[in-house]
Parts: sequence; structure tokens; C-alpha cells
Amino acid sequence: MRLDCESVAVRRGARETLRGVSFSCERPQLVGVIGPNGAGKSTLMRAMTGLQPHAGSIRWGGCELAAMPASERARLIAYMPQERTVHWPMDCIEVVLLGRLPHRGGFAAASAEDLRQAREAMERMDVIGFARRPFDTLSGGEQARVLIARMLAQAPHACIADEPVNGLDPAHQIALMQVLAGLVAEGRPVFVSLHDLTLASRWCDRLLLLDGGRLVADGTPGEVLDAERLAGVYGIRAEHIDIGGRASVVPSDLIARERPR
Repeated sequence: MRLDCESVAVRRGARETLRGVSFSCERPQLVGVIGPNGAGKSTLMRAMTGLQPHAGSIRWGGCELAAMPASERARLIAYMPQERTVHWPMDCIEVVLLGRLPHRGGFAAASAEDLRQAREAMERMDVIGFARRPFDTLSGGEQARVLIARMLAQAPHACIADEPVNGLDPAHQIALMQVLAGLVAEGRPVFVSLHDLTLASRWCDRLLLLDGGRLVADGTPGEVLDAERLAGVYGIRAEHIDIGGRASVVPSDLIARERPR
């Protein structure tokens, strides 16, 4: 599923939160969206789902996103936002089954296939044991894993996850990145926003680096996370170490920097 973003811009009041962002994704990749706080990562990801009004063009598979019916977008793209609140009492299996709504009409009951997909997604995220637990009794990290299972149960053509590793312990962070890499291997593009540069450099095929609402770098982790760019955008020094034949970035110190205007 090809994605083309051309001159995507978002303005909130007097502030431009995205400034002419353009890139294309022609084949399935695990794409990390990185940048400091306030860089525009969440705004870009919401625009890519059709939830954020924007100027410019976003096309999935050659079709203009803004012209797609909401039902078609829901079958095409699974989205996990930063906000993890479920606003009414539900067991975890019911939360995951929400991901199946785009595949059944109106208020139809969940089918055997819906239940199979939901349980399979929960097994992938190691939360099948929570199936009949109330969602609001789980820890933040456990809730995150249930919501990722909901995204998987949707069986989308593309996945967009906004800071999904937040609150996860190291083992479940790695497990999640393995699941996302598996989705790419199945032919789905996956976009994930990350603050952890070590995870980003270790797992992502490609990185989009945002700063001040602009796309300032686009390429492989090795191309994007060089010393000069890390100093200029993040104000940090970092060590580049080899893990399993792949360079990984480990932040090590602070450097003063000027914020973009």
C-alpha cells in the first residue's frame, strides 16, 4: 500500500504545527517518526489517518485520503493514538473486538471470525489472559498492549501507532517491535512514533525526523542519526554501537542548541 504525502501543513490558530511535509512510502517498511517534543509527530500521524484537517495532499494507494468515506479509511488504516482511555466499563476482549467494527455492518454482533481475530491478536500481544479482565483494572503498560491488540484485530492494510512503547517494560518493548516488524513482513507499511532512539535505530527500516513542524531528514537510521543532526535537533551526543551487525544509537550527553523558530 503506497503512501504519498505532498506539502502537508497544519495550522492551529497562529501556530503552524506542520510545515510542508512531503515524503512517499512505496513499499512496506517499518517507518519510525521521531523528533523532540512538539516537533509535529502526532499531528502528522493524525493527518495520515484522516483525523486531522490539513492542507496539501495525502494519498493511500493513489486515492486521496480526504475523499475516502470514513468506513473505507477504517478498513484501510489501523491507528493507535497516545490517548489510552476507554470511557466506559469494558472487558479487554470487548475492547479488542472494537477493532473488528469496520468489518461488520451497523450493530451486528461479533461473528466467530471476529472472535478468532481478536483472540489471535491478544495472543500475539501476550494479553489473552486478560480477556475477561475489566480494562480499567490493568496497568498502563498492560492497557497499551490491549490497545495494540485492538489495532492488530482490525486486520488493516497499514498501521499507525503513536508512541506505542510508552509504559512498556523492556521485554514487551522488544516484543512489540517484533510484532510490528512481522506486520511489515506480511506486506503492511507500519508507521510508529518513538522517543527511544535506540529502539528506532535498532528496529526501523527508515526514519522521518521532524523538528519545528518540518521534515528535516528522511532515510535509513544510519543516514538520519548522525552526530551533527543529533546535536542540532535533540541537543545530545550519542554513542553508535554495533548490535548484531546493525548500528544502534545510545544517547550519552547534552549539548546546548537553539530551538527552531
